[in-house]
Amino acid sequence: MDVCEKCVHFVEDEEFGDYCSVNLDEDEMEKFLTQSVRGCHYFQYYDEYKIVRKQN
Repeated sequence: MDVCEKCVHFVEDEEFGDYCSVNLDEDEMEKFLTQSVRGCHYFQYYDEYKIVRKQN
């Protein structure tokens, strides 16, 4: 499993394919695509049980 698949911003779409929903400007996109940045600054772990824990 890719790290992106565990992120809140990751979208699985059969029509358009999988993608990241974060809007990056041109410079950020270039750094992201060339992988000149270590790790993603926008990564947030997707926790589907977070709301349930708050309710209890």
